[in-house]
Amino acid sequence: MPLKAILLKILLYFVLVMLAFVFIFPIFWVMASSLKPAGELFAWPPTLFGENPTLDNYRYALARGDFTRYFYNTTFTTVVATALTIMVNLMSGYVFAKYDFRFKKLLFAMILATLMVPLEVIMVPIFRVIVATGLFNSLWGLIIPAIASPTAVFLARQYYVSIPSEFMEAARIDGASEMGIFLRIMIPIAKPVIAVLCIISFMWRWNDFLWPMLVIQSRHLFTIQLALANYSGEFNVDWNSLLAMSSLSMFPVIIIFVLLQKHIIGGITAGGVKG
Repeated sequence: MPLKAILLKILLYFVLVMLAFVFIFPIFWVMASSLKPAGELFAWPPTLFGENPTLDNYRYALARGDFTRYFYNTTFTTVVATALTIMVNLMSGYVFAKYDFRFKKLLFAMILATLMVPLEVIMVPIFRVIVATGLFNSLWGLIIPAIASPTAVFLARQYYVSIPSEFMEAARIDGASEMGIFLRIMIPIAKPVIAVLCIISFMWRWNDFLWPMLVIQSRHLFTIQLALANYSGEFNVDWNSLLAMSSLSMFPVIIIFVLLQKHIIGGITAGGVKG
């Protein structure tokens, strides 16, 4: 390999490492600071973990802030919403990719057109529907409105376009029903796009703050993000405990990403299939 190519490769890796450091260091600093005793958080010169790292911040926040309940609310909302999102949008994408029906292209174009509509524009109509259907101040009011996603439909449709229709024909010859074809053949094939939808949906719902703030009023129904926002005001900004709970709130998203990251590239590049 020529010397110039080697130097360019070294420079590229150096830039990538520096960018990774810039993005990762603030998260690492939050986690490290959550272990510092009270009084050392704003000490100068700053230290990474403090002189005497401790887990007291976590114990104090969990005992005083009822974060166990908030984590349960967030986990329930996120898991149920993610499961429903994957199922509904996979079925929608599969239908648009493999079945012919009247106004199919028009309907798909209308779904894609909703990507250009900001959430703030439709937030009031959605909120009125939530109130009218009795879902206000309930966890189901967080789950149901965002189940259907145009982005998810697009990714699923583009992925299934790349799957040969011969799989379906062979299954029909063997006597499989249409639902059986979808459940036994098309869902297992779609693992890459399922992983992408799972990560996107999980991160969105776990970190969502604006919609829960509008829908949820009762404190016992707070999600973790609402709890963190209200924790500051209620306890006069106890930064040590706040950093501890913020660190805990990151772990589920990190775990999901690590477990599913190997499928991400395949799922995202499926969106580039022409069809």
